Amino acid sequence: MARPPVTDELPGVPARRAALRLLDAVLRRGDPLDQAAPPVLRAIERGDDRALALAIAAEALRWLPDLDRLIDGATRQILPEDAKARSVLRLMLAQALRLGLPPHAVIATGLPLLTGGPRRLAHGVFSAVLRTDGLPAAPTLPAAVLARWSAAWPDRVDAIAAGLAVPPPLDLSLRDPARTAEWAERLGGVSLAPGHVRLARAGSVEGIEGFAEGAWWVQDLAATVPARLLGPGEGRRVLDLCAAPGGKTMQLAAAGWKVTALDKSARRLERLSENVARVGLEVDVVTADAMQWRPTELYDAVLIDSPCSATGTCRRHPDVLHRLIDQPALEDLQRGLLERASGAIRADGRLVYAVCSLEPGEGEAQASWVKALGPVAITADQLPEGLTPTPEGWFRSDPGMLAEAGGIDGFFAAMWGK
Repeated sequence: MARPPVTDELPGVPARRAALRLLDAVLRRGDPLDQAAPPVLRAIERGDDRALALAIAAEALRWLPDLDRLIDGATRQILPEDAKARSVLRLMLAQALRLGLPPHAVIATGLPLLTGGPRRLAHGVFSAVLRTDGLPAAPTLPAAVLARWSAAWPDRVDAIAAGLAVPPPLDLSLRDPARTAEWAERLGGVSLAPGHVRLARAGSVEGIEGFAEGAWWVQDLAATVPARLLGPGEGRRVLDLCAAPGGKTMQLAAAGWKVTALDKSARRLERLSENVARVGLEVDVVTADAMQWRPTELYDAVLIDSPCSATGTCRRHPDVLHRLIDQPALEDLQRGLLERASGAIRADGRLVYAVCSLEPGEGEAQASWVKALGPVAITADQLPEGLTPTPEGWFRSDPGMLAEAGGIDGFFAAMWGK
């Protein structure tokens, strides 16, 4: 067994140093937080310290414009956006104002990340901010995001921002929807749809009852909608394009579909195969680029959970609010996938297109572009409790919806066929 690295740092400082590296990876390099985390956290021995580092970085990203406003209001000295002192202050304030850590503990573990003048500056600014009114009730969206969403969703943008204020609960999809009431009671959760249980987020996922026996998998409620639209499989064949990590794949297999799960990432498909094996389902896994792969026979249904900006997942992954989006490239890819998929279904088959995005160009505009297939209107009985179809017969959710029940990710889905 490898020994943990030798360090003379105070306990807690390595977790804060890791949080600083994560923040830098997202803001300076544009890396997704979940991709930056494994190499950064590898040297931290304790699981709770790794979780703390992630939580600190995520809360700093969730409230970044508001933290910067507090910092700038507490000093006359201009701190550049990429100044280390600013980043450390963001993390210190996130701990005190969002995670509720005692100020003396924040100071003791945060200031060692700086030396000299920046350390004295950070100490003074931190203390000054704690004497102010603190953060608003809801996060302020980054300027570029606010401009886009104010134009796209003028009546929803405030609710969306409010939906980002608190990290979301944990949603589970059940292998056997007939046992929904049983599992909701056993786990102390609530259900908003057949096969769904929502829990207050706490502890390790692997430690929750039912994980080892494969009774469920983690999947946001909104992400379950596309597979729900296809209904029972009854032995019919479905192609799940861009399938990894496999939540929708497992939904379809559990619903009686014979699933071909295709993705071009062998690494992500390994995770899919592990998930499928844990829940005891059978799936045909294909490693291939959907834009190049050709099926040998047509399918009864095709589901595309397309690559997208993932802005709809911002309450779970606040780093997406700060990453640049190559919108034209994404939209070109999405249309290419729609063209490929429309040629892979039988004449009496169905196509479902979905994205976890709040950008209309990736959702509503793409659905309006499809002309080769007849639209199939989504109905309220196909959706989780409290959600309704759009006037066009599509599905659209955002993080401001179902607020009293714990919220939901932003998603879009549309369906075509017979």
